[in-house]
Amino acid sequence: MESIETEVVIVGAGPTGLTLAYELALAGVETLVLEKLTERLQQVKGGAIQPRTAETLELRGLLEPMLRRAMPRGPVGGHFAMLPVPLDNTVWDTRFPAPIGLPQWEIEEVLEERATALGARIRRGAAVTSIEADDDGVTVTADGDPGVRVRARYAVACDGGRSAVRKMLGMPFPGRSGTYLAVLADVRLSSVSPLVPRESGHISTLTRQANDHWAMLVPLRDDRYRLTYGYYGSEERPEATRDTPVGEAEIAAALRAVYGEETVLGGVDNSSRFSDATRQVERYRAGRVLFAGDAAHIHPPLGGQGLNLGVQDAFNLGWKLAATLQGRAPAGLLDSYHAERHPVAAGVLHHTSAQRVLADLRPDNEDVMALREIVTDLMRLPDTNRHLAGLMSGLALRYEIPGARHPLAGQRVPDAELTTPAGPALLSSFFGAGHAVLLDLGGLVPDDVRLPGHVDLVHAKFTADLGAGALLFRPDGYVCWAADDAAACREGVLPAIAAHLVA
Repeated sequence: MESIETEVVIVGAGPTGLTLAYELALAGVETLVLEKLTERLQQVKGGAIQPRTAETLELRGLLEPMLRRAMPRGPVGGHFAMLPVPLDNTVWDTRFPAPIGLPQWEIEEVLEERATALGARIRRGAAVTSIEADDDGVTVTADGDPGVRVRARYAVACDGGRSAVRKMLGMPFPGRSGTYLAVLADVRLSSVSPLVPRESGHISTLTRQANDHWAMLVPLRDDRYRLTYGYYGSEERPEATRDTPVGEAEIAAALRAVYGEETVLGGVDNSSRFSDATRQVERYRAGRVLFAGDAAHIHPPLGGQGLNLGVQDAFNLGWKLAATLQGRAPAGLLDSYHAERHPVAAGVLHHTSAQRVLADLRPDNEDVMALREIVTDLMRLPDTNRHLAGLMSGLALRYEIPGARHPLAGQRVPDAELTTPAGPALLSSFFGAGHAVLLDLGGLVPDDVRLPGHVDLVHAKFTADLGAGALLFRPDGYVCWAADDAAACREGVLPAIAAHLVA
């Protein structure tokens, strides 16, 4: 068995684990990712990049290679419970108002390429068999050819909803068990009926129900589609489990039931079952072990939230864990990961549960149909649409920053066009190094200020009002302090850095 020492070991090479690996490697942290699969699954699944995730990827220069691979999709807004009213994200002043469609495996490919270029190591075919934590670090053992024993200062479980790490440590995962099983498959169709959508539009145009089935077909490229389907009246059908294989005959029958005899299955690239279970780990940190992505929370797959929630976990955790490892973190910084991200996921679990009720399309359920009509009308009201758009896109997210009093504290700021001594630039362009950024828009930062490392000072001007003359951004792009005048800046900027960024 091979022995390896590293600073951080990440279990799971999905979008969450690979984003975290990138962030840690960018900060110069030695990182090893263990992945039980020998090769990446080329599944579309979780392939919607929501606007706030797009903005955050843009901070690191990660979005552009993903946009090159994006699936064709018009400028269609997101959705809430598949109701037929697009969510308008333009009111949140973002450069990326529409969700970006991209197969999950291609997102992973970009992240892995960038993470390994910075020195992160990915070890595939390594299924974790044991994990032991002590006061000084974590020991992880994994099967493989050969097996490996890893000693790290911290471990992060990013190994999915059925997390092996979470189970080995006996971490409670309270919540609600699933009430149904559905199927997700990437398929090829050899012929299609007029009922099959020809282009990807708003989700409400891609869903159908017929013959005790509900289904959604999303056109990808050429003859390929992403198919999601389930059954009504499932209590009358043979019981399946999450691990029951999905046969081609079952998929073909579901296609015929919903889209007619003219819709013929040409082939299945991959398939799996999922449920609407809702659970969340009670603590995101257990000593030297942390949890992120589906290992920390699972919920019904409504509104394209899962991948984004996990990637945002990684962006929140990465800079905090790096600062802790490098001895420059203020007291309590690593614990703020749980304090900030646990409520965010709890909110997603809450609104996906509400969507689960509203998304019930059975015409004989008159109460739900009446509720859908009322909520649909409400969504046409600008204030309601704005609220739900901010919720589903992540653009409305605001963290509670202890001790911060400025109204901008904890918020994102739109990607403003700035005028700098070097020429015009977008605000996002200053975050590529993964550092905090002190943006001085009004000449408020004293000339003699001595900023610690990992805080970059940017002098700029902006034609419109960003809401403050000086803004201090965390590496993940959220404001942690702001000032309106020179006196407040002189008195507050260094204490704010010491409290929230660099001790």
